[in-house]
Amino acid sequence: MSTQLSFDLPAPPATSETPLVPVRMVNEWVFCPRLAFLEWVDGEWADSGDTEEGRRAHVRVDAGGGTLPAAETVDEKPDFSVRSVTLASEKLGIVGKMDLVEGEDGAVTPVDTKKGKRPHVAEGAYAPERVQVCAQALILEDAGYRVSEGAIWYAGSRERVRIALDDVLRGETRTAISQLRLAAAAGKLPPPLADSPKCTKCSLAGICLPDEVSFFRKGVAPRPLNPSAEAALPLYVQEPGARVRKSGEVLVIETDEQKSEVPIGDVSELVLHGPVSVTGPTVTALLREEIPVTWASAGGWVLGHTVSTGHRNVSLRIAQYRAAFDERRALAFARTLVAAKIRNARVFLRRNFKAGDEAARDGALEAMVRLADRAQHAPTEAELLGLEGEAAARYFRLFETMLGEAAREFPAFAFEKRTRRPPADPVNAMLSFGYALLTRTWHTVLSAVGFDPYLGFYHKPRFGRAALALDMMEPFRPILSDSTVIQVINNGEVKPDGFVAAGPAVNLKPPAKRAFIAAYERRLDQEVTHPVFGYRVSMRRLLEVQARLLGRWLAGEIDDYPHYLVR
Repeated sequence: MSTQLSFDLPAPPATSETPLVPVRMVNEWVFCPRLAFLEWVDGEWADSGDTEEGRRAHVRVDAGGGTLPAAETVDEKPDFSVRSVTLASEKLGIVGKMDLVEGEDGAVTPVDTKKGKRPHVAEGAYAPERVQVCAQALILEDAGYRVSEGAIWYAGSRERVRIALDDVLRGETRTAISQLRLAAAAGKLPPPLADSPKCTKCSLAGICLPDEVSFFRKGVAPRPLNPSAEAALPLYVQEPGARVRKSGEVLVIETDEQKSEVPIGDVSELVLHGPVSVTGPTVTALLREEIPVTWASAGGWVLGHTVSTGHRNVSLRIAQYRAAFDERRALAFARTLVAAKIRNARVFLRRNFKAGDEAARDGALEAMVRLADRAQHAPTEAELLGLEGEAAARYFRLFETMLGEAAREFPAFAFEKRTRRPPADPVNAMLSFGYALLTRTWHTVLSAVGFDPYLGFYHKPRFGRAALALDMMEPFRPILSDSTVIQVINNGEVKPDGFVAAGPAVNLKPPAKRAFIAAYERRLDQEVTHPVFGYRVSMRRLLEVQARLLGRWLAGEIDDYPHYLVR
């Protein structure tokens, strides 16, 4: 049997610019390099049942319990055990929090706690777990301690497994440390695992998108790895004078007439419309849980956001800035964006046409096909804007034909043309309100993924304008906002008396606004079949998938960005 010589490639020395690698990330690197990079370099994280169970298993060991005696005094000490010990090795470039360190006969043993049961493998534990214990041992040895072996305590089966620190394991551990630190220094995300069973239970599968990326590279249909929709949902508070405070782990919403409570864990975003007050401790608790607070006018226009320290994935924003400032690349993306918007508007009009001039409808549908094709080859941004405007004019000219017969009997729901500043009638008021909700939704999604929502490719930067959110919402205007308008009118959820006029402007009254928001959120929760990947996913989750695919395109992992196109 032939053997192949290998040489360790040393990682760059640890400095303030290249921080120490957590030992837990070395474990992750051996398990899946892409997972380790996403968690440590990009700062991505997603809880699952397994991570919560692991956190509970570590409650005792994380509590601490003593100080590790100096290395030179261990021989003189009686047997001891110390919990939750943090040590670092500048030489190795790693830092580790050791669950338990035991001392006996002048030697110390790092003991790591795992939530599950002992695996029945020859080595006693899986490779990532053994490497993690070995890395802890190397840190202890670098600090001057004598380490003869390591151990793992499996809480699920209440068994202790000895880990032999032989030369092979030490070499594998040093190699893993160097590889991870080199990858971090290079800043390049490793490729996804190919059809790996590890992905099926990984909490970061919906962030990593391993099968989706592989689909564009190899054409293999992705497995349904995407996690189900989050239980947490946006919480809207719009009653004038309402107050929001925290009581334990619950948000308390009070008005002069009533009080309601919502667990903080059920809230993905707090959205405040109009004069609503929030206590300082409430904002602090939301920031700690990375739950954003959106401040909006009574009419629903976003005024600002209160967020935590922000996403750590600076490499994603660098890629975004480079593409945005590359005129050719930005225009190429804008072409596909406008074409997708026109195609989705055409499908929506074709599906929802109820009554009217069928010849005019057919003519508009044919024209929108031509406009979408021309948009994909528009030589300048000015021409692209003209094509988008022409398609919008044809679409809104027939918008009233999508209203049901009962709705068309109300003069209040008459619609002639799109008016924005200000909206001149109830339908325009709901369209504007729906677009404001969609902009806020995309702003939240993009921020959560790590983008700068204010720098786009098609919409130009302007103070206070979330240009990238406006970009990404374009193909979803008919699918989410316009469909909500049609639904609340045709279903009678919003009545003609649900509006108020102030001069030339028309706005929704609070009850109508609540009904519209409820319908919009229901639309986000509806499941659809992704036209590219073929799996079922909620619209809410689909927006995140599309945002992450944008990041994969910007990073060069996929050649083209796949816009969501309805059929």
